[in-house]
Amino acid sequence: MKVLVKEQIADSGIDLLREQFEVELGFEMDEAELAERIGEFDAILIRSATTLTPELIEAADRLKVIGRAGTGVDNVDIPAATKRGVIVANAPESNSVAAAEHTLALALALFRSVPQAHASLVGGNWDRASYKGSELYGKTLGVIGFGRIGQLVARRALAFGMDVVAFDKFVSPERFEDLGVTGVDEVSELYGQADLITIHLPKTPETIGWIDSEAISQMKPGVRIVNCARGELIDLDALQEGLESGQVGGAALDVFPEEPFTGHPIFERDDVVVTPHLGASTSEAQDRAGVDTAEQVTAALTGGVVTNAVNIPAVDPATMKALAPYVPLCEMLGKVAAGLVAGPLGRVEVEFRGGVASNDTRLLGLAVLAGLLSGHTEQQVNLVNAAQLAEERGIEIAETSEAESGDFTDLITVTVGEGADRVSVGGTVAGPNQQPHLASVWEEEFFVPFEPFMAIFRYSDRPGMIGTVGRVIGDAGINIGSAAVGAESDGERAVMVLTLDAPPAEETMAEILSLDGFAEGSALKL
Repeated sequence: MKVLVKEQIADSGIDLLREQFEVELGFEMDEAELAERIGEFDAILIRSATTLTPELIEAADRLKVIGRAGTGVDNVDIPAATKRGVIVANAPESNSVAAAEHTLALALALFRSVPQAHASLVGGNWDRASYKGSELYGKTLGVIGFGRIGQLVARRALAFGMDVVAFDKFVSPERFEDLGVTGVDEVSELYGQADLITIHLPKTPETIGWIDSEAISQMKPGVRIVNCARGELIDLDALQEGLESGQVGGAALDVFPEEPFTGHPIFERDDVVVTPHLGASTSEAQDRAGVDTAEQVTAALTGGVVTNAVNIPAVDPATMKALAPYVPLCEMLGKVAAGLVAGPLGRVEVEFRGGVASNDTRLLGLAVLAGLLSGHTEQQVNLVNAAQLAEERGIEIAETSEAESGDFTDLITVTVGEGADRVSVGGTVAGPNQQPHLASVWEEEFFVPFEPFMAIFRYSDRPGMIGTVGRVIGDAGINIGSAAVGAESDGERAVMVLTLDAPPAEETMAEILSLDGFAEGSALKL
């Protein structure tokens, strides 16, 4: 596989990629050459200078993953990548510490007029009186957006003796309490309390211009504002007006609506501190971003679990580690169910029982859909585009969770079809390698490890049936690795599962199903 590293990342990240892939460094590649050659690559790594448009993504016939060495993915058309089934992965944790530290550095510079005093002194002036500052100690910090970076900022602010108030609708009250932070239900509550406000929201249509004239009017007079997140989060004209009126006592900005960004009137103010998007610019953060992104790309190209994909449900690393063995299991269950159902899929029901049910299982639901649709769509299906492809086909998925799991530690059951065509298959993982096992078909229990080639039959429960199938399979030159049988509760039907060393031909399956007593059967390639 070929990987294009379009922008500079850490050498350690490039070395990691070269262990398994052919790597081309395209640092000097212009837009025209990228458009001409992007179809040659299975993966591309970028930073912030390269924009991947729908047209570029459409031309990338082989592309499986886009790696963004950093947090933001504004320069990647996520819907276009998702439609094509291309994973978009970033390195969200790589620059968190750097961004949090820079936020506090700007706050300190703002409160103590550090850059202004520096410029005055190197200009030949010893002017202590003009640069009397304020302390962070005892002040109230308002954190808008309490994700990874917001929480790191809060921890550091607490160490300065600040009180911290935070607003984030997606953070539980318990999390705020654990960190010694006061969580508020409405951002207006934060505005009314904070002496210093820092914003750490993603850029979305809802967050653009978050801090505008109306927001500033609700803030404490003399409030200071820091932005190390996204330039579009603050309306610069509104901020300028706030500074001129004195409602805003000062601002520190590391990011801007367009970049590079120079020459704005706000730069001329003594109560403003600016830096040229340095939040992630530490050697440690750059190294982490390159290595983390290279690891994500490697996982995507080798069938591993991508922990930082932005176009599949976000799952924290601990949960991802717990769910990883169940992703291939769910894909296999989806393939088995699709191979057995006679009618349309219709509604897909997935039941999680036991320990696995205590996790966020959305990723596993996507894995079931990917297995169900595998080989049945005009484009390759994976965890990225499975939900969209299912929605286009009118397939609904319903998930339920139950702590009790019967005879198994964990059990996942997939049910598809309607009426007489309804099919239910279950599975679990077992052994030191947590290998996927088939645990039930048509509600009959087994314990068979999944193999690349399998055959499943439903037939009349009477003597000689297993031998009959074995004879036909053997005559076709195929070895049976293992066999398991379960009798249905009515005593009339039984279910047989075979693992094989080769796929049976259509003629072989047709011969078995034409025999007296065989009602249903499918050969499966997993």
